[in-house]
Amino acid sequence: MPDYDYDLFVIGAGSGGTRASRVAAAYGARVAVAEEYRVGGTCVIRGCVPKKLLVYGAHFAEDLKDAKQFGWDVPDNCAFDWSRLRDNVFAEVDRINGAYTATLANHGVEIIHERATIAGPHEVKLASGRIVTAERILLAVGARPHVPSCPGHELGITSNEAFHLDAVPKRVLIAGAGYIANEFAGIFNELGAKVTLINRSEVILRGYDESIRDRLLQISLMKGLEFRFNAEFRGIEKQADGSLLVSMTNHEPIEVDCVMFATGRVPNTEELGLEEAGVELHNGAVVVDDENRSTCDSIFAVGDVTNRVQLTPVAIREGQAFADTFYGNKPTKVDYGCIPSAVFSHPPMAAVGMTESEAKTKLGSVKVYLSDFRAMKNVLAGRNERALYKMICDGDTGRIVGLHMIGPDSPEILQAAAIAVKAGLTKDDFDATVALHPTMAEELVLMK
Repeated sequence: MPDYDYDLFVIGAGSGGTRASRVAAAYGARVAVAEEYRVGGTCVIRGCVPKKLLVYGAHFAEDLKDAKQFGWDVPDNCAFDWSRLRDNVFAEVDRINGAYTATLANHGVEIIHERATIAGPHEVKLASGRIVTAERILLAVGARPHVPSCPGHELGITSNEAFHLDAVPKRVLIAGAGYIANEFAGIFNELGAKVTLINRSEVILRGYDESIRDRLLQISLMKGLEFRFNAEFRGIEKQADGSLLVSMTNHEPIEVDCVMFATGRVPNTEELGLEEAGVELHNGAVVVDDENRSTCDSIFAVGDVTNRVQLTPVAIREGQAFADTFYGNKPTKVDYGCIPSAVFSHPPMAAVGMTESEAKTKLGSVKVYLSDFRAMKNVLAGRNERALYKMICDGDTGRIVGLHMIGPDSPEILQAAAIAVKAGLTKDDFDATVALHPTMAEELVLMK
């Protein structure tokens, strides 16, 4: 057998890479992971975690208004300090980065803080010029925000830079209509910005159930967000006063203080040296089989770089499955069915399983149950904002094939309900469960 420097060399210390590294090392493998930026990856450093903390911070804008109806004397001009929130978020990111780093070190994983590229089927070249060898190489380099190629695109920012702003812009234009666009639209709007979203099509949050995404659009408009559909960038020009003039198709130009691109994410496969080992790509993503193996037998990939499902928990599952399969003698394949997802908009959305249109296409006979209500807190606060829960069932068996929700705490509620959908429970099973009152979640077992 060849004498390799490592049993496993991982490129990228994000969610998938750290899980694979830690578990493989726990099984006794000699593991190194190269990370050119910070341990934790997109989710921890510039994604899910800091974004969710901003969502919490932004939601206080509504909570402080609502508090008056609950007996609290809150001044109308309650001040907000963006820099304090931003810096506290950075401090929490630093803490988690340290925890991730310590976990890898405690499991005996060698962390190499350099950029690494592929030099051959079993060879990795570090930025310092050193070549190391490994029996297996795992690509876990993630993805990055896509930036449209229009004149002046360099004047815009992406979600990466949004966390580092010096202040909340007074006028923000967000390009895109996916979860990142709608989440930051909600954040900026709650913090006092005038927000305009533009999108190439007429649909927001493609892939989510139509009723739920329509409800978010309705509520967003009610909150003062502006949407411009069928709009493509023509260009961005910087004005003498520092503002940005954005021109687009089918709409008048708009003057804003910040343009944010939220137009999808692309795998980080450029200049990675994949051609040196014959690793096949499709639309920039690494092609892998159900064991996460690329077209080179010794090179594997997990997470966003494969562009299968760009979700942190999926990357973690894939990293775990890889380590279990090749180092734990426990062959494991990830089940991509019934993956729950959430949009931390204002209010948040959550979903698992098939949408109504998908179910009708695949099953034919479908029964749909709805609960359209105002949360108790919104009633007392005088907030005219309605939640909507939707249950999709197989018309022949009663099996629940989809749950879709929008309203306060929907992601927290859906996590437990997703277990029931994954397990194949029926509407009768939900009906037989006693309601937990008074909660919003009880609507799931009271639908008619």
